[in-house]
Amino acid sequence: MTLVLTGTNGFALKAELRKITTKFVVDYGDFGLERIEAGEIELGRLLENVASLPFLAPRRMIILSDPSANKSINEHIDDLLSAVADTTDLIMVEAKFDKRLSLYKTLKKKASVKEFAELDERALPKWLNEEAKTRGGGLTLADATYLVQRVGTNQMALHNELDKLLIYQPVITRATIDLLTEQQPQSTVFDLLEAAFSGKTKKALEIYQEQRKQQVEPQAIMGMLAWQMHILAVVKANEKLGPDGIASAAKLNPFVVRKTMYLTSSQSLRDIKDLVKRVLDLDIRLKSEAIDADDAIQHLLLTI
Repeated sequence: MTLVLTGTNGFALKAELRKITTKFVVDYGDFGLERIEAGEIELGRLLENVASLPFLAPRRMIILSDPSANKSINEHIDDLLSAVADTTDLIMVEAKFDKRLSLYKTLKKKASVKEFAELDERALPKWLNEEAKTRGGGLTLADATYLVQRVGTNQMALHNELDKLLIYQPVITRATIDLLTEQQPQSTVFDLLEAAFSGKTKKALEIYQEQRKQQVEPQAIMGMLAWQMHILAVVKANEKLGPDGIASAAKLNPFVVRKTMYLTSSQSLRDIKDLVKRVLDLDIRLKSEAIDADDAIQHLLLTI
């Protein structure tokens, strides 16, 4: 058997590989398990390796990492697949293939391919909900969505946060999420702008002061505001592409794009351009003049 594990979702890919190898070791022992870095082995030796019969175990499993790193494998992939013994399971692991190469095209035709894509903001809460149930805990979809908005869309980070929350209390609530997790700076700045755009100046200033109490410097907040302005401009200027189209073209997370589209829905492109210019002008002033950064940034928030 030849199986290919690929995709940008490193967390899911590693979890699947761990599941496969664990089952193999339980069934056949660890003598037949071998890991090979494709870039560190010659083709001839690799062909001999996959064709060899098992020794001290009824089956063999070979984990071949990054096959694209070996040019010879790409040129002789048919030979490699033909050489795999019936008693050997060959698992190829590659985060991202060049789909133009014959290596990928041949594997798609002659091997089993499992692709692991990143989960988006719609799929992650459901995954968290099911994961909590599997581990004997509880997390509602609403609170799972809140956790994603607070921590971000990195599945490994969410997995680690879920571990911590379940250890503290099996039934996870919004209160425990607030207690045990830290809101990512990018999410905080989004909330800051959302409050300012909605005319909730008191809330905007409270969020700003919270960040300062956490010893986040004004210059760091300004830097995050500038980055958010870039995203606002990109999203607003390309609304016709839709969230997935914008995310793909601008290399942005779809979750971030959808949140930003909500933020820009009540703003014209001219409004966004004006705001970008004001943020740029203030950024230049902060770097070139002796002005009170806290006062200047808070004044900006009050006048959005």
